[in-house]
Amino acid sequence: MRVLPVAALVVLAVTLTACSGPGPAPDASLSAVTPGDLPAPPQREPGPAASGPAASPSATAAPTAPTASPSPAASASPSPAADAHTDPGAVDVVVNKRRPLTPLDYAPADLRRPGVATPTDFDLLRPDVADAVEDMFAAAAADGVDLTMVSGYRSFADQESTYAYWVGQYGGPAGADTVSARPGYSEHQTGLAFDIAQADGACTLVLCFKDTPAGRWAAENAAGFGFVLRYPLGFHEITGFSAESWHFRYVGKDVSLAMKAAGTKTLEEHFGLPPAPSY
Repeated sequence: MRVLPVAALVVLAVTLTACSGPGPAPDASLSAVTPGDLPAPPQREPGPAASGPAASPSATAAPTAPTASPSPAASASPSPAADAHTDPGAVDVVVNKRRPLTPLDYAPADLRRPGVATPTDFDLLRPDVADAVEDMFAAAAADGVDLTMVSGYRSFADQESTYAYWVGQYGGPAGADTVSARPGYSEHQTGLAFDIAQADGACTLVLCFKDTPAGRWAAENAAGFGFVLRYPLGFHEITGFSAESWHFRYVGKDVSLAMKAAGTKTLEEHFGLPPAPSY
């Protein structure tokens, strides 16, 4: 079902999360954005087509990695587990700035719309994830917490358009990389990740969501449904992105409950993978 809360629509008219981190505003139009949570472009943003067949991974709108000298993490010896967790169709896949999807334009074989409130057209997930989302939202509602899903699956072409928008805003990839995942490097492309909000629109896609009833409930209970908070506060040097208190990732209950029991905050740490602070 699709619900259109007024407060959420005001925000979503100009905002769609891009798995983003902070960066200086390129012009006055962005100067009022809360630090750490810059908005992504409007729904179905300009640029390469946001619908239809996925664009080729060789498309020019996805700039190549900057040629800056590698960081210490980049020159470190690879972990023995570095080649594991690469199957984009597996729930334990790890996608980050140093672990692109293979192929870059990967698309899940099957997607469906979960029966939950969602005010955007990015409302598809893998069927197993959709089932878990429905269970989680129902449990939240039983506890008096109303959630909405503001962004689920995004194709290569959708992410290409999102990234190209930020390249235009910042005048190049260096700034864009602080606020947007490159196409082929976004968890949203797997159909395993989704962004949530509180039904009244409070703190939608900004860090203060963690302090709302919805944010607190999700952080405490998501593991019981197979989800982890993918970009926790203070772990950007490992995940590559600043905190996104609204971005949850399906990994299955075995992983999510094991991480919660151990107090492990990132998939990189849980699976023994190298940090990915940059491309």
